[in-house]
Amino acid sequence: MSEQQTPLTYEGILEMFRQTDLKFQETDRKFQESARQLKETQREVGKLSSSVGRIIENMVKGKIVKKFRALGYDVTGCSPNKEFEIEELGIFGEIDLLLDDGPVGILIEVKTTLKTDDVREHIERIAKYRRYAEAKGFGDHRRFIGAVAGAVVSKETAKYAQDNGMYVIVQSGDAIEIVASPEGFRAKEW
Repeated sequence: MSEQQTPLTYEGILEMFRQTDLKFQETDRKFQESARQLKETQREVGKLSSSVGRIIENMVKGKIVKKFRALGYDVTGCSPNKEFEIEELGIFGEIDLLLDDGPVGILIEVKTTLKTDDVREHIERIAKYRRYAEAKGFGDHRRFIGAVAGAVVSKETAKYAQDNGMYVIVQSGDAIEIVASPEGFRAKEW
């Protein structure tokens, strides 16, 4: 025997719509709350990533002058986060660490995890800095060499950087070290 169904009334249909609308409102509220939580989590992760990046930059900066002096460079200064820009020429960028050796500038890009794309981008950045220096009038008598640094650097990335004439700086027990360059390595000049 089947239960007898109550016939639908106009008021009954309106009540079903009200209940459905309330459920949609509750679902929308939950989605909005989830979106807020996700945005907050992304912001916190971004802060953490930025902090780790600053820690790596400071580790590299702490001993890098001594390391390049050991390679024969007469480094006299280290400028962190060196911004450069010539708006009318569309030249702009930032060098994480710029070491000064009189006629040579050593431009260093620092990453927590260094990837091949980071090396490519740094090569482009050095070329931009070369154009910037020439436009500002101090590029004619100055050479620039590149270096990349990371807490995590794969062998493939290190090889790619060295194949493109860049020094590779990695974290070690001594805080940082410059990876031994292959036989015949010569730092590329821009």
